[in-house]
Amino acid sequence: MITVPIDPILFSFGHFMVRWYSLISVAAIAVGVWVARAEAERKGLGKAAIDTLMLWLIPAGIVGARLFHVADHWDDVYSLEPIRIFYIWQGGLAIWGAVLGGLAALVVVAWRKGWRLPLLLDVMAPAVVLGQAIGRLACVITGDAMGKATNGPFGFAYTSPNAMVPQLGVYYTPTPVYELIMNLGIFALLWQLRTKKLPDGALFLIYLLLYAGGRFVITFWSSYRSTAFGLNQSQLISLTALAVGAPLLLHLLRRNRQGRDALA
Repeated sequence: MITVPIDPILFSFGHFMVRWYSLISVAAIAVGVWVARAEAERKGLGKAAIDTLMLWLIPAGIVGARLFHVADHWDDVYSLEPIRIFYIWQGGLAIWGAVLGGLAALVVVAWRKGWRLPLLLDVMAPAVVLGQAIGRLACVITGDAMGKATNGPFGFAYTSPNAMVPQLGVYYTPTPVYELIMNLGIFALLWQLRTKKLPDGALFLIYLLLYAGGRFVITFWSSYRSTAFGLNQSQLISLTALAVGAPLLLHLLRRNRQGRDALA
């Protein structure tokens, strides 16, 4: 069992506060952009394409992440104080919302520019999951998105009055830690697979399936509210991603194998 004494507010000047959550989120985006630019150059796309994409993907991802979080907590939080919708520096970004918001922007930009969408998705996949891993570090430090209260053997309790947990001194299941480890594992696998002869789009689908499957399981220990069928919002989205992604990946791999057989 671990007690976290860190204050989520790094420092402040009067009413202006710099929070660990904001700082780490910016770092996650910066590292993700760096990885994506490197991959784009390796695949012959050029760094300029990623710079153009990021002008749309980053805002779309943030808006999507916030909208999904607000929708999930509308009744108990934001309907009572709607102005808090705009307090994103205090935490409250749904990862699935970021993924879907960024994906929507990527589809639109690729279509407008005439770029190959499957190739772009493969370029972005390692960058996205590494950014997710770094972003979860913000949750670990601030107490955001912690799981259910636990008696052990592994839990985090927070002592700072600025921590984002329901109650100080109570040990919670550290689901962000589990997801951080999972995301790093997915990134390591994608980093190895990216140089293999996979069909375009396969790397992204592997990321999607691994993340969706892991997130579905981890979220059983979360404190998210049930939305339908005893499952929370994240789990329902994970199941949808699995249902869509698995047939697409099988189709891509089958078509790629048939193409190689035809050339043999």
